Amino acid sequence: MARVVIVSNRVPIPNSRGPRAGGLAVALKDAVKKGGLWFGWSGRTTTETNGDAQIVRHDGVDYATIDLSESEYKKFYVGFANGTLWPLLHFRLGLIEFRREHLDGYRVVNDLFAQSLAKLLRPDDLIWVHDYHLIPLAAALRKLGVTNRIGFFLHIPFVPSSVFAALPRGDELMNDFCAYDVIGFQTVEHHRDFLDSLRRILRYPVDANGMILAPGRHVQSIVVPIGIDGVEFHKQAEQSVKSKNSRRLLDSLVGRHLMIGVDRLDYSKGLPNRFEAFNRLLTRFPEHKMNVSFLQIAAPSREDVTEYAALRPVLNRMAGDINGRHGAFDWVPLRYMSQGLARSTLAGFYRLARVGVVTPLRDGMNLVAHEYVAAQDPDNPGVLILSRFAGAAQYFEDALIVNPYDPDDIAEAMHEALLMPLDERTRRYQSMFERLRELTAESYCATFLHALENERATPAQIAPSEGHVLI
Repeated sequence: MARVVIVSNRVPIPNSRGPRAGGLAVALKDAVKKGGLWFGWSGRTTTETNGDAQIVRHDGVDYATIDLSESEYKKFYVGFANGTLWPLLHFRLGLIEFRREHLDGYRVVNDLFAQSLAKLLRPDDLIWVHDYHLIPLAAALRKLGVTNRIGFFLHIPFVPSSVFAALPRGDELMNDFCAYDVIGFQTVEHHRDFLDSLRRILRYPVDANGMILAPGRHVQSIVVPIGIDGVEFHKQAEQSVKSKNSRRLLDSLVGRHLMIGVDRLDYSKGLPNRFEAFNRLLTRFPEHKMNVSFLQIAAPSREDVTEYAALRPVLNRMAGDINGRHGAFDWVPLRYMSQGLARSTLAGFYRLARVGVVTPLRDGMNLVAHEYVAAQDPDNPGVLILSRFAGAAQYFEDALIVNPYDPDDIAEAMHEALLMPLDERTRRYQSMFERLRELTAESYCATFLHALENERATPAQIAPSEGHVLI
């Protein structure tokens, strides 16, 4: 059986205090088997890099990492990946900062990844590359003579050709995609927008099965949404809600309803709009004053990117204004934490929350939506408020779908959720939980790897609005 080689920007080395790969580690646990290899950046910068990977073995899996120089890190990660590609692929053209030296640095690091990884590969390895940091990696590996099957999965959105055209030298990046054998996307919309850009920019034909007929190579493009183990997370929430932290949170509410939001501190998550929506809820629907508390957890992220650092003081000011305007001596309406919490702790908090608020301006999927649904008590479930621009909205139609750019729309959904009767909450929850059973991490890994293993396979694709699988 072929070895699966996972490649990502960061590597979640078990028992390490270094940077973690977050939800990616959870989603890929079914693909990382004994004898497998996970390769990527260590999260460390050094004065000089030699490209030799450091390998740690844990439970039969090799975790191989390389260091980057400070200059490589700034050009590759801060500059092009998160200063150019991230805002571009989240429709934020006004935040793009493009410099040719950043693009050159992005390619240098992808070449460095390729050179280091090539030394570790076996002839029959299946290579699965993840996310926007590493789009050119397959092309770099092909130049080194690597002929293995290589797949790529984009975890974030893609954009229509009219938006992608804003990227200087974007045609080169589109060509890089065509060095892969399989390319996966979260939703039909992201897949369609990618193919739109490919056709218009490179003018390569695409057949009815999503096969890209590039010169010298046929590339299969598929829709395969990422997921979680919803049943296991449900069990975790049942236990976590009995924990000391959950009891402390419940006691502090003094019988009030809880709304919760959990995000990275990231401008794509729509946090200022969400805070303003909560302000408008309390202003327009004063019956909720003293009766609801909103807990927003926003873990710091990419603080060396200017736009991310600028967001923190904005949210601090807004939280202070809202609490100053609406609060009382015995009630703090908005509880804002700019620090992360353990996933096990969050499971209990989700279960306590009457409303889960997931309102990114754009998101590839957003697994917080999955976790909130999974954590609910079936006998008294909460209500999910979900941005129409999150990938999850194409799968959870029984959430309250909102436009995240409209604070009044979000406020009205909050009001509806807080007043929603039990029978409707239960109906919506049951529908979404059944969908959750299909959108599992196991099915995500199995479907993608099936496509990668089978050169001419047409893989299963989960339809965005139907409760079944299309073959």
